[in-house]
Parts: sequence; C-alpha cells; structure tokens
Amino acid sequence: MPALLQLDRLSFALPDGRALFSDLQFTFAPQRIGLVGDNGVGKSVLARLLAGLEQPTSGAVRGDGTLHCVAQELDPQRYPTVAALAGMDGLLAALERIAAGSVDADDYALVGERWDAPAKLRQALDEIDLPHVEAGTPTASLSGGERQRIALRGAWLSQADWLLLDEPSNHLDARQRARLVAQIARWPRGLLLVSHDRGLLQHVDAIVELSSLGLRSYGGNYAFYAQQRAQEQAGFVAALQAEKAGARRGQREAQQQAERQQRRVGRGEREGREGNQSKLLLDAKKEKSQDSQGKLRLRAQEALQARLQRVLEARARCAPDAERLLLAPDSVVPNGKLLLELRALVLPYGQAQPLDLQLSGPRRLAVTGNNGSGKSTLLRVIAGQLAPAGGELRCHARVAWLDQHAGAHAGGLSAVQRLQERNSTLAEGELRTRLALLGIAGARATMPSHLLSGGERMKLALAAELYAQAPPQLLLLDEPDNHLDLASLQALEQMLLQYQGALLVVSHDQAFLNAINLDPAGLTLLK
Repeated sequence: MPALLQLDRLSFALPDGRALFSDLQFTFAPQRIGLVGDNGVGKSVLARLLAGLEQPTSGAVRGDGTLHCVAQELDPQRYPTVAALAGMDGLLAALERIAAGSVDADDYALVGERWDAPAKLRQALDEIDLPHVEAGTPTASLSGGERQRIALRGAWLSQADWLLLDEPSNHLDARQRARLVAQIARWPRGLLLVSHDRGLLQHVDAIVELSSLGLRSYGGNYAFYAQQRAQEQAGFVAALQAEKAGARRGQREAQQQAERQQRRVGRGEREGREGNQSKLLLDAKKEKSQDSQGKLRLRAQEALQARLQRVLEARARCAPDAERLLLAPDSVVPNGKLLLELRALVLPYGQAQPLDLQLSGPRRLAVTGNNGSGKSTLLRVIAGQLAPAGGELRCHARVAWLDQHAGAHAGGLSAVQRLQERNSTLAEGELRTRLALLGIAGARATMPSHLLSGGERMKLALAAELYAQAPPQLLLLDEPDNHLDLASLQALEQMLLQYQGALLVVSHDQAFLNAINLDPAGLTLLK
C-alpha cells in the first residue's frame, strides 16, 4: 500500500506568538510534489515538522512509512562527517559494532538488508566526483556544493518511502542540476520538493502552494501551476472589482433610501401641522417615524458591513503583487565609461589560467562555470574581499557585492535601521514605504532582521545597497536567487531590467539568467 503523509489540524506559532499556520488538514499522495509559497509563509518550518525536526504547537503529522530529509542549511555542526551528511552515520556505526562482535537486535534491525552500505557510499562519492572524500571526512572542510551533493546522494541511497528535499538545487552547478533532475525523474516513491527553482519544478507531478489561506494543490508541473494561478488570480481580481462595485452601489442606494425616507418624514410633519393635528398625535407619529428610520439605518449598516466583509474576503484571495516591488536605483553608467580592468589576473582559488577583462558602460555579464572554478572567488577579488594571486585589477566604479549569505549581516539591526545606516537622507516614512513594497511591513520592519526569513533578509541586503545614498555603478551578485521566493525572484528580475549600472552575476538558475537581459558573451571559468 502506498505511503501517505497526512497533516491533522497542524498548527505552528512562532516564539513571538504569531501563528505561522493553523489547522492544516492535508494529505500528500506518494508522487513527486513541489511545495511553493512566499518567503516567510512557513515552507521550511512545515518541512521540519514533516521530518520530525520540530514539534507543532498543536495537531500532528501522520505517516505510515519512512522519511529521509535533506535540510536547506547543511550546518557542519549538525552534520559533522560525510556519513552523517549522507544520513548513514547510524547505519555505518551499527555495521562496525556487528563486525566487532555485537549481537544487539537493534543493530541488526537498523542494518536490515543493507550490508553493502559502505561500498555503496564509496561508489556514490566516486560518482559525484569526490574520490578524495571518505565517510569520516569532516564536512567543515567541504564546500557548500560538495556538502549538497553528498546529502542528495545519501537521499537516493536511503530507500525511504518519502524524500523531503528543501531547496536541493542551492549550490549546484548546471551539470549537478542536470543530475538532480534525472534522479528526481527516476525516484519511484513519494518526494516533496521545497523549491523556488522553476527549472526543477518543471519535473514534478503536482504543485502544492502554502499561503496564509492554507495549502492548495494544483495538478501538473510549474508551467501548469503558473497558468492555472494566473487564470485563478484574474478571476479573483474580477470578483474583487465586482464586490467593490456592488459595495459602492449599495452605499448609493442606502443613501438614496435614507433621503427618500427623510423627505417622507418632512412631508408628514408639514401635513400634520397644516391639518391642525394635536401635539400628542404629532409626537406619536414622530416617534414612530424615528423608530422606522432607526430600523432602516440598522438594516443599511448591516448590509454595508456584509458587503465590506465580502470585499475583504475577495481581496484576501488576490495575490499581493504590489508587495513584491523593488524600486530601481538612480545609477546610470554612460556608454563607454571604463569600470573594471583585469589584466592577467590570477585567482587565489579556482581557475589557474590568468583572466583578462575590460568592462565598460552598463554591460551585464553572467559568470559561469562548474563548482570550484572560482566564480565566487572572482567576485570577492573584484569587491576587495580577497587579494589576487597575481596580475592587475583596476576598478573605476562604486561597487556593491552581495553573496548568498549577505542577509546574515548585522542581524541585530531592524530593516529600517539597515536602510538608515546606508542612507540617512531618506525619512523613516519613506524607508518604511520602500520596505512595505518589498513585503516587509508593520512590525517586521522594526524587529531584528535575523528574525526575518532567508528570502526577506536577502531582499533587505539588496535594498540596503540599491537605496544607498550613493548607489552602485557595478553590482556583483553571487547566487542572489538562492533564498528568494518565486514572486520576489520575479520582482528582482524586473528591478535588474530597470537597473542602469553594470552587472556581474553568478547563478546556476538558467531561467533567472535568461530573464535579466545579459550580454550574450558571458565570462566562463574553467576548473
């Protein structure tokens, strides 16, 4: 019988008391499923709950099979060795105890039929181009891409009923991404893929979206989801406009009815006075009229409240597209202005061959190459973070460098304080407006930024540079898409299309690179 993953009225509240999601009731069928949603909505938290790494505030996760999880952050402290990273440390330890003479039933139950696990791990490490790595190798000595490859290979070897992969394409180059796609296509059981990688999401059987409204399933891959979502949103927007029009019409009708009633009352009072009716009778008619007007106003107010509630409900179904807007900085670089010169530049790590490059005007180049070829190293050398091993570098521009961990900087400062630090000329109200357009509004704009989601921190780091008093003329981006949700990634693409400065960008997301109007001739590094 296929293994199911079920959420039974699952709820989770953050330490500050804010409910991340409540009463989720959902069943994941054993197929390839992509889990999508905005930054901060709780995708990674839900993944940790499914994996048993977090406990819910209430409700439960129910499953009748085994689950293997590859977390988004592969911290060496949590996964100190290659065996631990591959999820095989317990299994290998049990095999060692059995080889030493253990007859513990738990050891034999853990091993099951996997007596060849050491050989399979060795073969797997060779297949992912890591022949120098052993089961006991400390993961702190490995790159992010190497750790990701090992964790993923451990997942394929796990034979679990469910795989849970949280942003598995982070740190992987184009060749490794192709391998990941092939493995996903071959996986025969349940797989839950938490990702914003549109290329990867093309290879799932269904998309499940997590939002403030809960979980919603869409059949098909990302292209099908995007089409259905667009049609759905068009319907929601049309319904919202209809509800707004109905509310305005209802208000006009209520006002007209009140005016007609008032005219009837005035006419009745005049007729009563002109007909010499007694004061007692006039007072009784007036009291009855006032009672009638009061009931009319109450009914009108109740109808208005009902209409406004329908407007609010219709608005809640509409995606907040306006809350994903990044304003482009005023940074114009004239054509022909020389910004960067590399002459026989030798990188301290990665490609050994010297580099020559002249970057003039608002040119936009992708820096590509396999993991270990020195892409990030090159950007760090240009930014002044590392010294070159040889050659000459001349920079004639204001440079901003953001790597994929940029959002971790100054986590004790709030979003407003981070922007104020870079531009003291903007009023706090203007800064709050710009943050709200990024989707960082209200209390989230003033809380310590380390409490924001990874995607929110990345957007904040980018905004701090782009809204600086002197915005950059040359922007160096090292995998900026790693932590952004789909809506924010599309907003970043739109902003970079408006950006008038020069650009060097490292990314393995081909859809992202295709969207930002790069020069056809990029810069490719060789390992």
